[in-house]
Amino acid sequence: MSESNAENDPGESFRDSLGIVEKSGKRKWVYPKEPKGRFTNARNAFSAVLLLILFGTPFVTVDGHPFMLFDIINRQFILFGFAFGPHDFFLLGLSMITTIVFIFLFTAIFGRLFCGWICPQTVFLESVFRKIDYWIEGDHKDQRRLNESGWTGEKTLKKSTKYLVYFLISFLTANMLLAWVIGIEPLKKIVTEPVDSHFAGFTAMMLFTGLFYWIFIWFREQACILVCPYGRLQGVLLDPNSIVIAYDYLRGEPRGKMKRNEVRASGDCIDCNECVVVCPTGIDIRNGTQLECVNCTACIDACDTVMDKINKPRGLIRYDSLNGIKTQIRKIFTTRVIGYSVVQVLLLTLLTFFLMTRSEIDVTILRSPGMFYQEQQNDQVSNLYDMKVLNKTFVQRDIQVKLLNIKGEIKILGDNKSVPPQEAALTKMFVMLDKKSITAMNTPLLFAVYSNGKEIQRISTSFLGPVEKKTKHDEKEHDDERREK
Repeated sequence: MSESNAENDPGESFRDSLGIVEKSGKRKWVYPKEPKGRFTNARNAFSAVLLLILFGTPFVTVDGHPFMLFDIINRQFILFGFAFGPHDFFLLGLSMITTIVFIFLFTAIFGRLFCGWICPQTVFLESVFRKIDYWIEGDHKDQRRLNESGWTGEKTLKKSTKYLVYFLISFLTANMLLAWVIGIEPLKKIVTEPVDSHFAGFTAMMLFTGLFYWIFIWFREQACILVCPYGRLQGVLLDPNSIVIAYDYLRGEPRGKMKRNEVRASGDCIDCNECVVVCPTGIDIRNGTQLECVNCTACIDACDTVMDKINKPRGLIRYDSLNGIKTQIRKIFTTRVIGYSVVQVLLLTLLTFFLMTRSEIDVTILRSPGMFYQEQQNDQVSNLYDMKVLNKTFVQRDIQVKLLNIKGEIKILGDNKSVPPQEAALTKMFVMLDKKSITAMNTPLLFAVYSNGKEIQRISTSFLGPVEKKTKHDEKEHDDERREK
C-alpha cells in the first residue's frame, strides 16, 4: 500500500479479503472491461507467437523424430532434436536447479513479468477465452447483464455458442499437449483409428480436454490466486527494488474527481476507477503490490488512455519499483541479484559443460569381478571382460572393439554386437594374449571402440596374467618388435 494511502487509511483492510470473494464467502465473478492500448497489443502479439510455438512444435521433426518430446511415462525426452533418457537423470536434476535459481533471479529483478506475458494460464485466459467472451457476449457490462438475466432465446444461443467454442478449443489444446508427450504420429493414430484400439490414449485426451474446459469455463483467475505456488512465493522473492506494475502515489495523490474548468490542486489520479474495471483479478492497483496482481498491464493501458484525455503525462501506473517511485532511481543490481547471478552463471557453465561433453554412445569395459586369468592353447592367456554399451541415439548401432597397444585377440561371446536405440546392452568378451607379451602381473590394455566403422571412444584397463621369465633371445625379439612399432 502507498504511504499516502496508509496515512488516510491506517488499516490495510483490503488485504483481509480477496477481490474474487464476497463478504458472505460466496465467489464473486469478475467481469473485466476489455483492455486496449500499446501493452495489450504487444501482449496479444507475443501470445500469438507463444501459441504458434505450442501448436506448431509437435509437427516439427528431425530425422523422423520429434523436435521436442516429454514422454514422462516412458522416461524419454527429446530437446531440440537431442534424445535424453533415464541415463541423463543427473542432467534433468541440474536443469531443474538451474531453472529454480533463474526464477529467483528473474523475479527479484522483474517481479511477476512471467505471469503477465508467458504463463500459459494467462495467455489462454486473456488472449483466447476472454476474447471469445467479448466476441460472443459483448463487453463487461453486457456479460454481467446477460448472466443476471433469465434464460431467453438470446441467452441460450449465446451461452451454447460460447460453450461449444470453449470445448472445441479445449479439445484442440488437449490434443496438442498430448502430442508434446507422445508425439504427433501416435496422436494421429488415436484420432483416426477406432477408440478401442487406443483406449488409454483416448481417455487421456478426454481428461485433458475436461480439465482445460473446467479451468477456463469456471475456475479461471482462481488458478492464479488460489492454486499457483509461484504467486504465493512473491512475498519472499520480491524486494523494494523489484520491477512490478506500480501506482505512482507521489504523483497521483491526493485523488479527486475532475471538474470542468477547475484548477486542480489534487494529484493526477482523477479516481475514474478504470484501472479497477479492467483488472482480470478484481484488485485496485493503487493499493500497492498485491498477491492477486499478475502484471497483465491492463491497468497501465487504461490509465494511460485517461491521462491522454486529460492532457497529463502517461506513466501514473507503470513498470517501476517501490524504491524507484520513492527516489526516482532504479537500482537493479542489488546484493541479492548479484548473488543469484553468480550462482546462475556457475550452474549454466556446469550444465553447458555436461551437454557439450555428452556422448551419443557410452562404453565401459571392466574385467569380470572374481575371475582369474585362464591359460589357453597355443601358449596364450585369456581374461574375461564385461562390456556395457549405452546407445543414446535413435538408431541401432554396431559396436567393434580393437586392441591398440599390444597384439592380442578379442572374442565377443554371442553373435549380437548391435545395440538398439535408447537401450543398454551388456556383453562379455575374452581378450587373449601371448604369454611372451605379458611382462607384469597387470598388463595395461588400451581399447579402441568403433561404431559403424568410426572410432568413438578409447578405454584403458588392465590384463591379469602370469609373468614369464624372459631369455636374452626373447628380450631381443621383444626389443626388435618394439622398434618396428
